[in-house]
Amino acid sequence: MRQLIIAMRKGINIFFMEQKAKITAESQALAEEMKGFTEMNINSDADIPGNTHLSNPENAVEKLREELDEQKDKYIRLFAEFDNFKRRNAKERVELIQTAGKEVITALLDVLDDCDRAEKQIQSSSDLQQIKEGIQLVFGKLRNILQSKGLKAMESINTGFDVEKHEAITEIPAPEPDLVDKVVDEVQKGYYLNDKIIRFAKVVVGK
Repeated sequence: MRQLIIAMRKGINIFFMEQKAKITAESQALAEEMKGFTEMNINSDADIPGNTHLSNPENAVEKLREELDEQKDKYIRLFAEFDNFKRRNAKERVELIQTAGKEVITALLDVLDDCDRAEKQIQSSSDLQQIKEGIQLVFGKLRNILQSKGLKAMESINTGFDVEKHEAITEIPAPEPDLVDKVVDEVQKGYYLNDKIIRFAKVVVGK
């Protein structure tokens, strides 16, 4: 959107400069024409009224003024439209920011309902195995919803240490020779959102 605004601004500036150049060229041409009229003898022909020779430059000046007013009007209307576009864009951006997480939160409401049911089951049931299974179902549902929204966990353990996606917490002696300079443990998972890193993985590196 910022690129669109910049492009429109450039377009307005180019339009205004073109109109200014056009008016300048026409003014120079008119000045040359007026110079020619002033140098000629307007009374050289007795049969032609003295003001006849001046009628053309006066019409040209009037025409030039009309064109200038027309271009000014076009510029003013274009600037007003651009200003309205900026206002509308700013309003839409605010609305987008305010509702950006609505879709994800709505999808997570089912998980929240499951959490409420699991909490009640924990308080009322003594069957530990049943409680574990219920909690595992809630965790699985949460992961599935987040994955459907583009979230993906980063696989780090036993991979080479990469400063572009890993944050080394500490180094420990590698348990095996082939694990030197590789991730041997993960303190905190890293995540992608639609293939873009949104959190680096905090890892332990073998040395």
